[in-house]
Amino acid sequence: MRAISSFFGNYLDNIYRPNVEFSDVAEILILAFFLYHIILWMKNSRAWTLLKGILVILLFALIASVFNFTTILWIAGKSINVALIAIVVIFQPELRKALEQLGNKKYLSGLLPFDDQRERAERFSEKTVNEIVKASYEMAKKKTGALIVIEQNINLEDYIKTGIAVDAYVTNQLLINIFEHNTPLHDGAVIIRGNRIVSATCYLPLSDNMELSKELGTRHRAGAGISEVTDAFTIIVSEETGKVSIANNGELVRNVDGEYLRNKLELLKTGKLDDGKRIKIWKRGGRSGEEKNI
Repeated sequence: MRAISSFFGNYLDNIYRPNVEFSDVAEILILAFFLYHIILWMKNSRAWTLLKGILVILLFALIASVFNFTTILWIAGKSINVALIAIVVIFQPELRKALEQLGNKKYLSGLLPFDDQRERAERFSEKTVNEIVKASYEMAKKKTGALIVIEQNINLEDYIKTGIAVDAYVTNQLLINIFEHNTPLHDGAVIIRGNRIVSATCYLPLSDNMELSKELGTRHRAGAGISEVTDAFTIIVSEETGKVSIANNGELVRNVDGEYLRNKLELLKTGKLDDGKRIKIWKRGGRSGEEKNI
């Protein structure tokens, strides 16, 4: 028994045990945190599909290395610098979105003194919520197409400049009048900042998400597109069906009722609306609360 104990004692003494300090543990946790969020970001964006294509190319390079395909390896070695630049160009929209999210004040609030966008108690008033909801469903009844964009943390000045300045308090009568058929301001999007409509007839980027239903038109694609490149909250009223949809962080929820829209606006008003969700295309079955992929 003593011999066995001595054997295991000598064995354990010979095992290399690194001197782990607190800084090492902290460094591992930080790297694990960033690696997890990088993988999550790639998984929830088009970067995941592009990454799989890159992995296929790397697999071919590995096979070429195993079988010593010298010509292929020479070409791969000479093109590595160009490939790195190409990856940056290909991933440019995803990298821009990731940096915008990194600079979001929700991550930096209270940490960086130069963050000039401090949280306010409320983004806009309860009256503004009521006016937006009322206008949306009044237009839905008459099948008046509308595209309402509500600014959050990311400044939408570049898109505001593409439209016509309005600078007026949000009222349901004004929103309905703007989107009325055959009026000068009905074509394009309205952008709301706080309690004011700042601009109308604004041009928005169209979504290139291939999962979007083919039955959706330019208005829905623009609403989804602005929510993919910014954190704006978008309300879309369909001219064809009279249904109300919302888009936020690349997620398009179709056919929502007034209660659902009001709840989302209440969360948006207090800055508690969830973000960073995976891009999804949903159809919501009115008041039933049933959701399903389409």
